[in-house]
Amino acid sequence: MDVYEAVTSRRAVRGFTDRPVPREVLERVLSAAAWAPSASNLQPWNAYVVTGAPLAELKKRAGERVASGDPWDEPEYEQYPPALKSPYRERRSAFGEQRYGALGIPREDLEARQRAASANWDCFGAPAALFCYIDRDLGPAQWSDVGMYLQTVMLLLRAEGLHSCTQMAWAKYHRTVAEVLSPPDGLILFCGMSIGFEDVAVDYARTGRAPLDETVTFVDGL
Repeated sequence: MDVYEAVTSRRAVRGFTDRPVPREVLERVLSAAAWAPSASNLQPWNAYVVTGAPLAELKKRAGERVASGDPWDEPEYEQYPPALKSPYRERRSAFGEQRYGALGIPREDLEARQRAASANWDCFGAPAALFCYIDRDLGPAQWSDVGMYLQTVMLLLRAEGLHSCTQMAWAKYHRTVAEVLSPPDGLILFCGMSIGFEDVAVDYARTGRAPLDETVTFVDGL
């Protein structure tokens, strides 16, 4: 698979089979992903890869919190600005409409939307997950480095025939994740990432992208 195919075939998969992901594949992907760029080579990512019984336990604990209506944990970072401006507001709204519309869930059915969202904390059935932490003393540039690392991981997973789904949703239960992973106190959970083989029987609607001229300006001498 060439780079262009990896980029264009990567998407947020929300339905995985239970086929195990070989440990050697994960090690190969993460060893290569370590070459992702970071300012001054800080390499600010701290990744925890979870499979088997520990992942089952984490899914169980998170599922129990969802079922009991337990409030989300106090946020450690702001996922979206409180007043999202245009065009980002419209893009986010369009995503929600498409995502839940594909599931046959109308906008006003909040309970059904919540049930669909709860699949996040089962990793959509994936047999492997990565939890990415960053040191709480680092700044926006290092968060950007973490994003480049995660993108590198996802593209390498595609090269291995695997799919993924990054999930800031896991940050809402960061205390539960910490109970299983025991990260150092100085780290913040940025996101989880479900990893596995796609369940092709699960329907999906792929979200589009803005036209090039909305996001790119060419400045040249022609």
